Amino acid sequence: MAYTTINKSGDYFNTKLYTGNGGTQSLTGVGFQPDFTWVKGRSVAEHHNLYDAVRGVTKPLYTNLNYGEGSVSDSLTAFGTDGFSIGANAYINTNSATFASWNWKAGTGQGSSNTDGSINTTYTSVNTTAGFSISSYTGNATSGATVGHGLGVVPKMIIVKCTSNSTNWIVYTAATGNTNWMYLNATNAAGANSAAWNNTSPTASVFSLGNDGDVNGSGRTYIAYCFAEKTGYSKFGSYTGNGNADGAFVYTGFKPAFIMVKRTDGTSNWQINDNKRDVDNVQNTPLMANLNNAESTDTSWDALSNGFKMRQGYGSKNASGGTYLYMAFGQTLVGSNNIPATAR
Repeated sequence: MAYTTINKSGDYFNTKLYTGNGGTQSLTGVGFQPDFTWVKGRSVAEHHNLYDAVRGVTKPLYTNLNYGEGSVSDSLTAFGTDGFSIGANAYINTNSATFASWNWKAGTGQGSSNTDGSINTTYTSVNTTAGFSISSYTGNATSGATVGHGLGVVPKMIIVKCTSNSTNWIVYTAATGNTNWMYLNATNAAGANSAAWNNTSPTASVFSLGNDGDVNGSGRTYIAYCFAEKTGYSKFGSYTGNGNADGAFVYTGFKPAFIMVKRTDGTSNWQINDNKRDVDNVQNTPLMANLNNAESTDTSWDALSNGFKMRQGYGSKNASGGTYLYMAFGQTLVGSNNIPATAR
Protein backbone atom coordinates (compact mmCIF):
# COMPACT_ATOMS: atom_id res chain seq x y z
CA MET A 1 0.00 0.00 0.00
CA ALA A 2 1.32 3.44 -0.86
CA TYR A 3 2.32 5.88 1.86
CA THR A 4 2.23 9.63 1.56
CA THR A 5 3.56 12.79 3.14
CA ILE A 6 0.14 14.34 2.48
CA ASN A 7 -2.20 13.07 5.18
CA LYS A 8 -5.08 15.27 4.05
CA SER A 9 -5.42 15.67 0.31
CA GLY A 10 -8.26 18.13 0.94
CA ASP A 11 -5.64 20.69 1.95
CA TYR A 12 -4.47 20.87 -1.67
CA PHE A 13 -7.26 19.68 -3.96
CA ASN A 14 -11.02 19.63 -3.53
CA THR A 15 -14.17 19.57 -5.63
CA LYS A 16 -16.85 22.07 -4.63
CA LEU A 17 -20.37 21.70 -6.04
CA TYR A 18 -22.85 24.56 -6.00
CA THR A 19 -26.09 25.87 -7.46
CA GLY A 20 -26.21 29.18 -9.30
CA ASN A 21 -28.38 32.06 -8.11
CA GLY A 22 -27.97 34.52 -10.99
CA GLY A 23 -26.60 37.17 -8.62
CA THR A 24 -23.55 37.07 -6.37
CA GLN A 25 -22.29 34.27 -4.14
CA SER A 26 -19.49 33.61 -1.70
CA LEU A 27 -18.80 29.89 -1.90
CA THR A 28 -17.09 28.21 1.05
CA GLY A 29 -16.22 24.65 2.02
CA VAL A 30 -13.26 24.21 -0.31
CA GLY A 31 -11.02 23.73 2.74
CA PHE A 32 -8.26 26.12 1.69
CA GLN A 33 -7.66 29.29 -0.31
CA PRO A 34 -7.52 28.10 -3.92
CA ASP A 35 -4.98 29.45 -6.39
CA PHE A 36 -6.49 27.64 -9.38
CA THR A 37 -10.25 27.17 -9.78
CA TRP A 38 -11.81 25.41 -12.75
CA VAL A 39 -15.61 25.80 -13.02
CA LYS A 40 -18.00 23.90 -15.30
CA GLY A 41 -21.77 23.88 -15.57
CA ARG A 42 -23.30 20.47 -14.91
CA SER A 43 -26.93 21.01 -15.86
CA VAL A 44 -26.27 23.72 -18.47
CA ALA A 45 -24.09 23.91 -21.57
CA GLU A 46 -21.66 26.66 -20.55
CA HIS A 47 -17.97 27.13 -21.22
CA HIS A 48 -15.32 25.79 -18.86
CA ASN A 49 -14.00 28.73 -16.83
CA LEU A 50 -10.45 28.65 -15.43
CA TYR A 51 -9.10 31.25 -13.00
CA ASP A 52 -5.81 31.50 -11.14
CA ALA A 53 -4.14 33.75 -8.60
CA VAL A 54 -1.16 34.48 -10.87
CA ARG A 55 -3.22 36.19 -13.59
CA GLY A 56 -5.75 37.51 -11.08
CA VAL A 57 -9.52 37.29 -10.69
CA THR A 58 -12.14 38.19 -13.35
CA LYS A 59 -9.86 36.78 -16.06
CA PRO A 60 -11.32 33.50 -17.34
CA LEU A 61 -9.75 31.11 -19.79
CA TYR A 62 -11.91 28.48 -21.51
CA THR A 63 -10.54 24.99 -22.15
CA ASN A 64 -13.18 24.28 -24.80
CA LEU A 65 -12.14 27.38 -26.78
CA ASN A 66 -8.86 28.75 -28.13
CA TYR A 67 -9.59 32.29 -26.93
CA GLY A 68 -7.06 34.39 -25.09
CA GLU A 69 -7.67 35.68 -21.60
CA GLY A 70 -10.99 37.40 -21.05
CA SER A 71 -11.90 40.28 -18.76
CA VAL A 72 -15.29 39.59 -17.15
CA SER A 73 -16.08 41.75 -14.14
CA ASP A 74 -18.98 39.60 -12.92
CA SER A 75 -17.19 36.23 -13.10
CA LEU A 76 -14.93 34.91 -10.31
CA THR A 77 -14.31 38.03 -8.26
CA ALA A 78 -12.20 36.87 -5.30
CA PHE A 79 -10.29 33.94 -3.84
CA GLY A 80 -11.22 33.53 -0.17
CA THR A 81 -9.64 31.62 2.70
CA ASP A 82 -12.12 28.75 2.26
CA GLY A 83 -13.35 29.18 -1.31
CA PHE A 84 -14.15 31.90 -3.81
CA SER A 85 -16.72 34.55 -4.70
CA ILE A 86 -18.60 34.89 -7.99
CA GLY A 87 -20.75 37.43 -9.77
CA ALA A 88 -23.79 36.99 -11.96
CA ASN A 89 -22.02 35.78 -15.11
CA ALA A 90 -24.09 32.98 -16.66
CA TYR A 91 -21.05 30.82 -17.45
CA ILE A 92 -20.52 30.20 -13.72
CA ASN A 93 -23.73 31.35 -12.00
CA THR A 94 -26.87 30.70 -14.07
CA ASN A 95 -29.85 30.84 -11.75
CA SER A 96 -30.88 27.34 -10.49
CA ALA A 97 -28.23 25.61 -12.62
CA THR A 98 -25.77 23.20 -11.01
CA PHE A 99 -22.00 23.63 -11.25
CA ALA A 100 -18.79 21.79 -10.36
CA SER A 101 -15.60 23.55 -9.36
CA TRP A 102 -12.23 21.83 -9.11
CA ASN A 103 -9.80 23.67 -6.85
CA TRP A 104 -6.03 23.41 -6.37
CA LYS A 105 -3.70 25.14 -3.92
CA ALA A 106 -0.38 26.52 -5.19
CA GLY A 107 1.53 29.18 -3.25
CA THR A 108 -1.48 31.02 -1.82
CA GLY A 109 -1.15 34.11 -3.99
CA GLN A 110 0.50 35.50 -7.08
CA GLY A 111 4.06 34.56 -6.10
CA SER A 112 7.20 36.14 -7.56
CA SER A 113 9.47 35.88 -10.58
CA ASN A 114 11.35 32.62 -11.13
CA THR A 115 14.76 33.19 -12.76
CA ASP A 116 15.86 29.56 -13.23
CA GLY A 117 15.21 29.58 -16.99
CA SER A 118 16.38 31.69 -19.90
CA ILE A 119 12.94 33.33 -19.75
CA ASN A 120 12.24 34.82 -16.33
CA THR A 121 8.66 34.22 -15.29
CA THR A 122 6.58 37.26 -14.47
CA TYR A 123 5.14 35.39 -11.49
CA THR A 124 5.36 31.83 -10.21
CA SER A 125 3.09 30.54 -7.46
CA VAL A 126 4.34 27.15 -6.27
CA ASN A 127 3.50 24.47 -3.74
CA THR A 128 6.32 21.94 -3.59
CA THR A 129 4.45 19.77 -1.06
CA ALA A 130 1.54 19.21 -3.44
CA GLY A 131 3.65 19.30 -6.62
CA PHE A 132 1.81 22.14 -8.33
CA SER A 133 2.91 25.49 -9.74
CA ILE A 134 1.44 28.26 -11.86
CA SER A 135 3.75 30.45 -13.94
CA SER A 136 3.19 33.39 -16.26
CA TYR A 137 5.83 34.32 -18.84
CA THR A 138 6.38 36.24 -22.07
CA GLY A 139 7.60 34.32 -25.11
CA ASN A 140 10.71 35.11 -27.17
CA ALA A 141 10.22 32.75 -30.17
CA THR A 142 13.61 31.15 -29.49
CA SER A 143 13.95 27.37 -29.77
CA GLY A 144 15.57 25.99 -26.65
CA ALA A 145 14.23 28.69 -24.33
CA THR A 146 13.56 27.47 -20.80
CA VAL A 147 11.09 28.51 -18.11
CA GLY A 148 11.44 27.84 -14.38
CA HIS A 149 8.57 25.98 -12.71
CA GLY A 150 9.77 25.99 -9.09
CA LEU A 151 8.70 22.45 -8.22
CA GLY A 152 12.16 21.11 -7.34
CA VAL A 153 11.28 17.82 -9.08
CA VAL A 154 10.49 16.91 -12.67
CA PRO A 155 6.88 17.70 -13.66
CA LYS A 156 4.88 14.88 -15.24
CA MET A 157 2.27 17.13 -16.85
CA ILE A 158 2.38 20.72 -18.15
CA ILE A 159 -0.55 22.66 -19.58
CA VAL A 160 0.27 25.91 -21.41
CA LYS A 161 -2.13 28.53 -22.79
CA CYS A 162 -1.34 31.78 -24.55
CA THR A 163 -3.29 34.47 -22.71
CA SER A 164 -2.76 37.30 -25.22
CA ASN A 165 -3.82 35.48 -28.41
CA SER A 166 -6.24 32.85 -29.68
CA THR A 167 -4.21 29.64 -29.70
CA ASN A 168 -4.60 25.98 -28.76
CA TRP A 169 -4.12 24.72 -25.22
CA ILE A 170 -0.88 22.70 -25.36
CA VAL A 171 -0.35 19.69 -23.11
CA TYR A 172 2.89 17.87 -22.27
CA THR A 173 2.86 14.58 -20.41
CA ALA A 174 5.69 12.24 -19.60
CA ALA A 175 3.46 9.48 -21.00
CA THR A 176 3.43 10.99 -24.51
CA GLY A 177 7.00 12.31 -24.36
CA ASN A 178 8.83 15.47 -25.32
CA THR A 179 8.43 15.02 -29.08
CA ASN A 180 4.65 15.20 -28.89
CA TRP A 181 1.95 17.62 -27.87
CA MET A 182 -1.76 17.40 -27.34
CA TYR A 183 -4.56 19.98 -27.49
CA LEU A 184 -6.72 20.27 -24.39
CA ASN A 185 -9.37 22.11 -26.44
CA ALA A 186 -9.62 19.42 -29.14
CA THR A 187 -9.97 15.66 -29.68
CA ASN A 188 -6.71 15.15 -31.59
CA ALA A 189 -4.39 12.23 -30.93
CA ALA A 190 -0.89 12.99 -29.69
CA GLY A 191 1.11 14.56 -32.51
CA ALA A 192 4.81 15.14 -33.13
CA ASN A 193 5.98 18.75 -33.02
CA SER A 194 9.53 19.74 -32.09
CA ALA A 195 8.45 23.41 -31.98
CA ALA A 196 6.45 22.73 -28.82
CA TRP A 197 8.88 21.31 -26.23
CA ASN A 198 12.04 21.42 -28.39
CA ASN A 199 12.22 17.60 -28.09
CA THR A 200 13.56 18.18 -24.57
CA SER A 201 12.11 16.76 -21.35
CA PRO A 202 11.57 19.05 -18.37
CA THR A 203 14.07 18.97 -15.52
CA ALA A 204 13.67 19.51 -11.80
CA SER A 205 13.98 23.26 -12.36
CA VAL A 206 12.82 24.18 -15.90
CA PHE A 207 10.74 23.10 -18.89
CA SER A 208 11.92 23.70 -22.46
CA LEU A 209 10.15 25.39 -25.36
CA GLY A 210 10.41 25.44 -29.13
CA ASN A 211 9.42 28.47 -31.16
CA ASP A 212 5.78 27.64 -31.85
CA GLY A 213 3.39 30.51 -31.20
CA ASP A 214 1.13 28.32 -29.06
CA VAL A 215 3.84 28.13 -26.39
CA ASN A 216 6.54 30.68 -27.25
CA GLY A 217 5.54 33.45 -29.65
CA SER A 218 7.58 36.63 -29.52
CA GLY A 219 6.00 39.10 -27.10
CA ARG A 220 3.02 36.88 -26.37
CA THR A 221 2.02 36.17 -22.77
CA TYR A 222 1.41 32.68 -21.41
CA ILE A 223 0.25 30.77 -18.36
CA ALA A 224 1.70 27.35 -17.47
CA TYR A 225 0.19 24.88 -15.01
CA CYS A 226 2.84 22.34 -13.96
CA PHE A 227 2.17 19.14 -12.01
CA ALA A 228 4.56 16.70 -10.36
CA GLU A 229 3.62 13.35 -8.86
CA LYS A 230 3.28 13.04 -5.10
CA THR A 231 2.97 9.52 -3.69
CA GLY A 232 -0.48 8.83 -2.35
CA TYR A 233 -1.92 12.10 -3.72
CA SER A 234 -1.35 12.59 -7.45
CA LYS A 235 -0.52 10.39 -10.41
CA PHE A 236 0.00 11.07 -14.14
CA GLY A 237 0.51 8.14 -16.46
CA SER A 238 -0.79 5.92 -19.23
CA TYR A 239 -2.61 2.64 -19.69
CA THR A 240 -3.71 0.32 -22.49
CA GLY A 241 -7.38 -0.53 -22.98
CA ASN A 242 -8.80 -4.05 -23.31
CA GLY A 243 -12.14 -3.28 -24.99
CA ASN A 244 -14.57 -4.87 -22.52
CA ALA A 245 -16.60 -4.16 -19.37
CA ASP A 246 -14.11 -6.07 -17.21
CA GLY A 247 -11.81 -3.24 -18.14
CA ALA A 248 -8.26 -2.13 -17.66
CA PHE A 249 -7.19 -1.40 -14.08
CA VAL A 250 -5.01 1.64 -13.44
CA TYR A 251 -2.98 1.64 -10.22
CA THR A 252 -2.56 5.05 -8.60
CA GLY A 253 -1.79 4.12 -4.99
CA PHE A 254 -4.76 6.11 -3.69
CA LYS A 255 -8.52 6.45 -4.10
CA PRO A 256 -9.03 8.98 -6.89
CA ALA A 257 -11.13 12.07 -6.14
CA PHE A 258 -10.58 13.47 -9.66
CA ILE A 259 -9.73 11.63 -12.88
CA MET A 260 -9.19 13.03 -16.38
CA VAL A 261 -8.58 10.62 -19.28
CA LYS A 262 -7.66 11.18 -22.95
CA ARG A 263 -6.90 8.71 -25.73
CA THR A 264 -3.46 9.34 -27.22
CA ASP A 265 -3.44 7.10 -30.31
CA GLY A 266 -6.80 8.32 -31.67
CA THR A 267 -9.40 11.03 -31.35
CA SER A 268 -11.48 11.33 -28.18
CA ASN A 269 -12.79 13.87 -25.70
CA TRP A 270 -10.98 14.73 -22.48
CA GLN A 271 -13.25 13.06 -19.89
CA ILE A 272 -13.45 14.18 -16.27
CA ASN A 273 -15.12 12.47 -13.33
CA ASP A 274 -14.90 13.27 -9.62
CA ASN A 275 -16.07 11.79 -6.34
CA LYS A 276 -18.48 14.60 -5.47
CA ARG A 277 -20.68 14.28 -8.57
CA ASP A 278 -20.30 10.48 -8.60
CA VAL A 279 -20.26 9.36 -4.99
CA ASP A 280 -20.83 5.70 -5.89
CA ASN A 281 -19.49 3.39 -8.57
CA VAL A 282 -19.84 3.19 -11.51
CA GLN A 283 -18.79 6.81 -12.18
CA ASN A 284 -20.95 7.71 -15.15
CA THR A 285 -21.44 11.49 -15.39
CA PRO A 286 -18.37 12.78 -17.26
CA LEU A 287 -17.74 16.37 -18.22
CA MET A 288 -15.56 16.98 -21.28
CA ALA A 289 -12.73 19.51 -20.99
CA ASN A 290 -12.88 20.26 -24.73
CA LEU A 291 -16.69 20.70 -24.91
CA ASN A 292 -19.18 23.07 -23.32
CA ASN A 293 -21.73 20.23 -23.00
CA ALA A 294 -23.68 19.68 -19.81
CA GLU A 295 -22.99 16.58 -17.75
CA SER A 296 -23.70 13.42 -19.73
CA THR A 297 -24.57 9.84 -18.79
CA ASP A 298 -21.81 7.55 -19.94
CA THR A 299 -20.42 4.56 -18.04
CA SER A 300 -16.79 5.30 -17.26
CA TRP A 301 -14.95 3.58 -14.40
CA ASP A 302 -14.99 2.49 -10.78
CA ALA A 303 -12.91 4.58 -8.36
CA LEU A 304 -11.22 2.05 -6.08
CA SER A 305 -9.07 2.33 -2.96
CA ASN A 306 -5.86 2.10 -4.97
CA GLY A 307 -6.79 3.21 -8.49
CA PHE A 308 -9.58 3.01 -11.03
CA LYS A 309 -11.00 0.29 -13.27
CA MET A 310 -12.72 0.73 -16.63
CA ARG A 311 -16.28 -0.59 -16.83
CA GLN A 312 -17.03 -0.23 -20.53
CA GLY A 313 -15.24 -0.91 -23.80
CA TYR A 314 -15.80 2.53 -25.30
CA GLY A 315 -13.08 3.78 -27.62
CA SER A 316 -12.85 7.05 -25.70
CA LYS A 317 -11.42 5.29 -22.63
CA ASN A 318 -10.97 1.54 -23.08
CA ALA A 319 -10.61 0.39 -26.69
CA SER A 320 -8.75 -2.87 -27.14
CA GLY A 321 -5.10 -1.93 -27.61
CA GLY A 322 -5.87 1.78 -27.34
CA THR A 323 -3.42 3.96 -25.42
CA TYR A 324 -4.56 6.58 -22.93
CA LEU A 325 -3.15 9.18 -20.60
CA TYR A 326 -4.65 10.07 -17.24
CA MET A 327 -4.40 12.70 -14.52
CA ALA A 328 -5.60 11.76 -11.03
CA PHE A 329 -5.74 13.31 -7.57
CA GLY A 330 -6.97 11.66 -4.41
CA GLN A 331 -6.20 10.30 -0.99
CA THR A 332 -4.32 7.19 0.07
CA LEU A 333 -5.79 5.10 2.87
CA VAL A 334 -2.47 5.24 4.73
CA GLY A 335 -0.67 8.47 5.53
CA SER A 336 2.92 9.23 6.44
CA ASN A 337 4.60 7.15 9.16
CA ASN A 338 1.94 4.45 8.69
CA ILE A 339 -0.76 6.74 10.11
CA PRO A 340 -4.19 6.14 8.53
CA ALA A 341 -5.39 9.12 6.55
CA THR A 342 -8.76 10.54 7.58
CA ALA A 343 -9.83 12.50 4.47
CA ARG A 344 -12.11 10.75 1.96
